[in-house]
Amino acid sequence: MGGRADVEVRRSKRRRRTVSAYRDGERIVVLIPASMSRKEEAEWVETMVERVERSERQAIPSDEQLWERAMWLNDSYLGGLAMPSTVRWVSNQKQRWGSCTPADRTIRLSERLQGMPPWVVDYVIVHELAHLLEPGHDAAFWGWVDHYPHAERAKGYLLGWSAASRIEPPPSEEMASEEMD
Repeated sequence: MGGRADVEVRRSKRRRRTVSAYRDGERIVVLIPASMSRKEEAEWVETMVERVERSERQAIPSDEQLWERAMWLNDSYLGGLAMPSTVRWVSNQKQRWGSCTPADRTIRLSERLQGMPPWVVDYVIVHELAHLLEPGHDAAFWGWVDHYPHAERAKGYLLGWSAASRIEPPPSEEMASEEMD
């Protein structure tokens, strides 16, 4: 995931012995006991950031795995009708979560999705697959997308992530969905 993450350390008087960490948008939050020394804190932060980043690297599917996942999602939710030629990660999408070119049947997913829950990545894949069936964002398109059972939850997750990251979402829900393409 490119470069060292921003780190936020949160000390807790209620936490006695345990240290934990998790990804929150672009930063990693490390939870430590309030009684921990600065030296111990520095050691634990390094350990926990490394652990979170290692876990994320292991969780990132390859382009081939993305394509296989797209094929499974296509079969499961779109009746096998949307056949992409390629599905791959790209680093040049800073405002969109994904894009689809129906003419050559290519789907590209923003690397910003890496590390997000798999059901969110699946939603973006289904959204882009639906463009192979319906190029616009009309009712027929949303009918296809809504076959995916976590569609509404994933839309909310991506809108919340955008808000937390201070990426301006479009003004309406219809436009918010268009941000993806």
